[in-house]
Amino acid sequence: MPSRFLPPVAPALAGGLMLAAALLAGSLGLAAPAAAQQSTPALDPGQKAAIEGLIHDYLLAHPEVIVEAVQKLKERQQAADEARQQQAVKQNLAALRDDPKDPVLGNPDGDITVVEFFDYQCGYCKHVAPGLQQEVKADGRIRMVMKEFPILGPASIVGAKAALAAKRQGKYQAFHWAMMQNKAPLDDKTIYAIAAGVGLDLDKLKADMADPAIEKQLSDNYDLAEKLDIRGTPAFVIGDQLVPGALPMEQFRQMVKQARQG
Repeated sequence: MPSRFLPPVAPALAGGLMLAAALLAGSLGLAAPAAAQQSTPALDPGQKAAIEGLIHDYLLAHPEVIVEAVQKLKERQQAADEARQQQAVKQNLAALRDDPKDPVLGNPDGDITVVEFFDYQCGYCKHVAPGLQQEVKADGRIRMVMKEFPILGPASIVGAKAALAAKRQGKYQAFHWAMMQNKAPLDDKTIYAIAAGVGLDLDKLKADMADPAIEKQLSDNYDLAEKLDIRGTPAFVIGDQLVPGALPMEQFRQMVKQARQG
């Protein structure tokens, strides 16, 4: 913990106290003070007991120090995680934006690319879908790359395969938005009913769903999500910024604007 949180001590104990503080900081995952990282003579049992007693008593009297240290650790870990994710995004931009197998909504020649990882059984995905559809249409310059990421069970996988197969009949967009509007529990019967409702040839759809290439595409999406440490849906990449979770449309618009300016 930072030395400013430690009580005044006798000079003879200062070096040992710094070492103990360094060890305590290390146990919390915090950086040790530079002075404490230097070689320090071994403590005799009496000195060790005195130092441990000082720290014990101080922490009992000031437990907020531990709370502050843990909070600081969480902040550092979060910042490190975000930095790693953003670096991974930059290293995988081609796979995110330019895979010709991915369905594209909005303007295919748009000036900004937004990528969405989603699942047809994800309530948050369905919650943002109407606003997203409206925003993409109203903007007119957003290229929306859809990454099928079925992580919520077998029905999600069937739905994702059906969507990718629908792309081969030129009806991905109609099927996608119909699936997002569906409120019933998702199962094979519901999926095929939705497919029939948007005019898909079901025999061809089922044959295409069995194509190993579609299974490979989903596997590639899983691998890409793992590289980016995406663990849930929805997750967006706007420009080169990864944003997990259901975005309010005002934030979505602002991030699109910033990506354009960037």
